[in-house]
Amino acid sequence: MSYKNNIKQRNRSFQGLRSFKDTLPTSIKKIIKKKGHIFSETLNNWKYIVGDTVFQICYPKSFKNSNKFGVSTLHVMVKRGHEVDLEYSKKDIMDKMNSFFGYNVVEKLKFISFDSSQTKFKRLVEDNNSVTNNKYADRVNSIKNDKVKKSLLELTKIFKQR
Repeated sequence: MSYKNNIKQRNRSFQGLRSFKDTLPTSIKKIIKKKGHIFSETLNNWKYIVGDTVFQICYPKSFKNSNKFGVSTLHVMVKRGHEVDLEYSKKDIMDKMNSFFGYNVVEKLKFISFDSSQTKFKRLVEDNNSVTNNKYADRVNSIKNDKVKKSLLELTKIFKQR
């Protein structure tokens, strides 16, 4: 087994298979250690946390972690005209988020309004019932291994449901 030295990202590594943790760059490791996973988990589970009605009018924009100068804040983009509705449900959203993570993650919510024409997550209505997009369908069909092809189709079904 040969060791690699003089690498900036890790002190020593083995040639061959490595764990996923060791393959990440150090800058990304620092972000994850600073609770970067909170924002990604919030994005993935936003519909579950806030419910269907609130999900239609807002989405999380960014998460600022607490430090010695401020509290942890979640910035939420809200459609213009629905700010009052969210202001009334602010406490409920914070409680649901804290119970979802199991500890006090968010201490403050900050709302930023936007016009509905500026929507970041526009979804196109697809008439095609296939799971994957047309540009990826050829790639998936070109895979010779049936097990891999089937697992990719299952994965795309799960992502489409979210």
